[in-house]
Amino acid sequence: MNLLSVCWNPFGNEVENHETNGVLGGGGGGGSSGGSREGKDGLLWFRDIGKYGSGEFSMAVIQANQVLEDQSQIESGQFGTFVGIYDGHGGPEAARYVCDHLFSHFRAMAESEGVVTAETIQRAFRQTEEGFTAMVSELWSTRPNMATVGACSLVGNTGGMAAMQLSTEHNANIEAIRHELKELHPDDPQIVVLKHGVWRVKGIIQVSRSIGDVYMKHAQYNREPINAKFRLPEPMNMPILSASPTIISHALHPDDSFLIFASDGLWEHLSNEKAVAIVHSHPRTGSAKRLVKAALQEAARKREMRYSDLRKIDKKRCRPRSSGVDS
Repeated sequence: MNLLSVCWNPFGNEVENHETNGVLGGGGGGGSSGGSREGKDGLLWFRDIGKYGSGEFSMAVIQANQVLEDQSQIESGQFGTFVGIYDGHGGPEAARYVCDHLFSHFRAMAESEGVVTAETIQRAFRQTEEGFTAMVSELWSTRPNMATVGACSLVGNTGGMAAMQLSTEHNANIEAIRHELKELHPDDPQIVVLKHGVWRVKGIIQVSRSIGDVYMKHAQYNREPINAKFRLPEPMNMPILSASPTIISHALHPDDSFLIFASDGLWEHLSNEKAVAIVHSHPRTGSAKRLVKAALQEAARKREMRYSDLRKIDKKRCRPRSSGVDS
């Protein structure tokens, strides 16, 4: 529970008109948000309820590796509410870096310009990517495998909430993403490869966009001493992965009621309709934990297992799942 306390304690009021309401997965110090309820159930870490500028939120994550690779945060201030879900892979470093820096860049630009635009978000991602790449460069001689660590990020800035699908995955298993990659790399017939029934970029990684994964963006990091499974057999003439986000704007309406942020692990097992029904038909307290447990139960059903048996699986054999709900 000491780990839980360190991971979730908010930073407090760092600047005027800004408050860090919750950080799940790393960082922070100080007291917890008013009215929050935190806990742990096996490998499930959760904050059942917390307060932020426009209402309440709930957060949860399943720890499935020796080190939790995912991060998430919620921030509120004069420009509305910022929510981030950072799905790490290859290690926790990229997701931690994004959690520590992305919002800081976003906030600095929003305060400087006095307004939030798509360019504000693009530049925040770009600065975070550049910062992480610089860190990889500094550590190349001592920690070269940092070049193979990355994080996929889902962020939102809003003064209210809505319940509808607002984003799609950047995953090579989706036909539109494969088409996008082929258009960007018309001279590379191996840009996407079907491997063991799964489409992967260059036969290595499923995601097409991330912060980090610099071994797929800069040729100087795609060489020894990183693991051979990450090294390409041919020269890299241009970045293969991108850190540029897809940005979607949604006009809020009076009847919008809540917003669900979650990494792909949740949506592998729950439809949009099922997730919305779960949140809508129960008290807001514990919404995120309820969604994660529902996804785990569905995963167990698909594998013809009992939920209690699924919880006993060694965490090295699983992937983390994280989610959050605002209302």
